[in-house]
Amino acid sequence: MRVKLALILMAWLALTSVAQPVVIATSEVFGSLARTVGGEDVLVITIIPAGFCPAHYDLRPSDFLHLAHAEVVFYHGFETWLDRFLANVNPAATVVKLTGPWNYPEAMAEKAKAIAQTLSQRFPEKSEIFEARLEEFLSALEALAGEIIAKAQELRLGEIPALVMLHQEPFAQWLGLNIVATYPPEERLSLKDLVEYAEKGRAAGVRLVVDNLQSGVSFGGRLAQSLGATHVVLTNFPGPLPGTGDMLSMLRVNAEIVFAAVESLAKVSTP
Repeated sequence: MRVKLALILMAWLALTSVAQPVVIATSEVFGSLARTVGGEDVLVITIIPAGFCPAHYDLRPSDFLHLAHAEVVFYHGFETWLDRFLANVNPAATVVKLTGPWNYPEAMAEKAKAIAQTLSQRFPEKSEIFEARLEEFLSALEALAGEIIAKAQELRLGEIPALVMLHQEPFAQWLGLNIVATYPPEERLSLKDLVEYAEKGRAAGVRLVVDNLQSGVSFGGRLAQSLGATHVVLTNFPGPLPGTGDMLSMLRVNAEIVFAAVESLAKVSTP
């Protein structure tokens, strides 16, 4: 207990001594984008580790301490505790809810623009710097998106029937996969659901099951096995898979995982 209190005290002293404004992101989605736009001009702290499902994460005392000292907070909207906590402890913070998907280029760009706008309004003396970093990010995102879509068209992803975990549906749609059906997080699924999705998959000739790491992957794995399909696991947050340290890297790696699976399917199908 003493060690924990000492660590919290050290964190408080560190926060009160930093020169940069403290920006809190509840997930690494917004943490990555805030670092990209804010650079060295803000101190970005992410609360929920990238490998966790946000709905299942238990807050630590240090998380509350960080929130209490934040000047800006970005969150998704499913963090139901946040508004009430900040209203009581840190009502001066600028709190921005950024709802909706984020794992495909148009959504990423929308979130990045909202973050840049918020930082520019809160810290107007740095607005030109934030806008310049935003434009650099958007340019890189556009180039990467074009590269990925060209490869997806080359591989004719529209001809690949797939069952897709619900949280990866926006990305799979953007990529051009032929989505036969989507399935919810595995805690909401049963053996009966497995049988029903397998029947649906067999009827449609499903060859790919696209899973979401943070939602659990055992259901998707069993589903793919029952269909004789390829099971791929993507991430909805930067960080947990190798090479996914930021949003652009996450987009690239997720696409490369799907491409590798489709290329393997093509080799198997070739006499």
